[in-house]
Amino acid sequence: MIEAQYIDDIAAIWAKRAPDAVAFTFGDATLSYGALDAGADRLAQALWANGVQTGDRVGVFVDKSLDSALAIYGIMRAGAAYVPMDPGAPVERLVQIAQACGIKAMVSQERKQSVFEEVTARVPDLTTVLASDGTPIHAALKPPQPVDLRPRAPDDVAYIIFTSGSTGTPKGITHTHKSGLAYVRMSVALYGLTPDDRLSNHSPLHFDMSTFDMFSGPFAGATTVIISEMHMKLPASLAQLIEQEWMTIWYSVPHALIQLVERGALQNRDFSALRWVVFGGEPMLPGQLRAFGAHTPNARFSNSYGPAEVNQCSFKHLDLADLTEAPISIGTPCDHADLVILDDDTPADEGELYVATPAMMAGYWNDDTRNAAAFRSIGNAPARRYYRTGDLVRRDDGGELHFLGRSDRQVKVRGFRIELDEIELVMARHPDVSEAAAVVSGNPPRIAVYITAPPDIDADSADLRAFAAQNLPPQAVPTILRVLPEFKRTATGKIDRKHLAEASDV
Repeated sequence: MIEAQYIDDIAAIWAKRAPDAVAFTFGDATLSYGALDAGADRLAQALWANGVQTGDRVGVFVDKSLDSALAIYGIMRAGAAYVPMDPGAPVERLVQIAQACGIKAMVSQERKQSVFEEVTARVPDLTTVLASDGTPIHAALKPPQPVDLRPRAPDDVAYIIFTSGSTGTPKGITHTHKSGLAYVRMSVALYGLTPDDRLSNHSPLHFDMSTFDMFSGPFAGATTVIISEMHMKLPASLAQLIEQEWMTIWYSVPHALIQLVERGALQNRDFSALRWVVFGGEPMLPGQLRAFGAHTPNARFSNSYGPAEVNQCSFKHLDLADLTEAPISIGTPCDHADLVILDDDTPADEGELYVATPAMMAGYWNDDTRNAAAFRSIGNAPARRYYRTGDLVRRDDGGELHFLGRSDRQVKVRGFRIELDEIELVMARHPDVSEAAAVVSGNPPRIAVYITAPPDIDADSADLRAFAAQNLPPQAVPTILRVLPEFKRTATGKIDRKHLAEASDV
């Protein structure tokens, strides 16, 4: 493995070892390691010239493209932290993020000018917008301002990813170069990445999964294929891209694989180059995975588990032939992680999962209240700092962990404690169900279940209700059961359950 103190060192090291090797591709365009390193230097110089200091936060507001890679490596090279900003988010959300972490500069694209000008108008401290090559595209300072840069340190913040908090206020997950590289080293070893690999960058920058494609692939000297928004929306086009780019490593949420199976016309595609298919973020049923595996003769499969706060901390390598209809386990701890299960503060085989790992975040940005609730010390002389995941798990006799649901997805309805995640897993086993989502809404509270069906399947609500009654406890049978053409999704591709709960109140 290469030796790196900072994540952006990856570009510099491979620029010396293999400057012409391709680091990133997007459509017909390519970015070599030499060009990535030179571009990072160029953008860093421009950021310094415009007053960016070590430790500052710089927004990244770009559509998926080679600009993505140049922006994040250049910002880190400048000693700043990059803050991905969803290009599809409403202006109010972008303003919230810019204000929350004091963004004074942004890397963007001219075609996004109407949006970033509205943001800069509402965030007085955000005065500079540069293109990924360092060219000013909005109110850059003239002449360049001198900066007195302090030395960098591995514990400096490398990136801040904002996710939606339960209160509606965005929470900034803060990772350092040290925590980011701890994850990178683990993942490169776990999946055996080499310079011959071609990774799929399916996730957007504001989703933590993107760090695997953006950092782990380059750490191994591999090529990362940045997938356009158009390809992500059209499964048949995405399947064609996977074949054309001869991708060897796939990493995404399960929904992307389900869409490929149902709408990707995979019988017409050659996926023989795929050697690893990794998924995570949400549970996936064995039947869905086997359907995808039928088209990947040389691939191994792995379930990746880990909240964004700790990166990946467990895994389950899968043999599709041995899968039963039970939910796929989240496996065993990664080598760098220590996982503890507590039930009312007592170690147990079933309860809430706590994680300690060098890949753990430094904390939530500027949020003492959340940090106090998120971390606790466990053990004696000395105690170790653990992150409270909020996930409920069970350890079986073989030492494997099984995800039971979220602690905040346990609800009480008519005096009974209900597991919403359990309802979803049961309903998703119906042959006419592609995905299922269970929510509680109303006063008094009632359970609502929404499902989507595979193409050309006319799901029958009466049959689904009968299935629910046969397979769920009486108190968990939904009051509302509706078939939808598709789910509204969050910016990271997960089902938007908050939207469903609000719709159920109508």
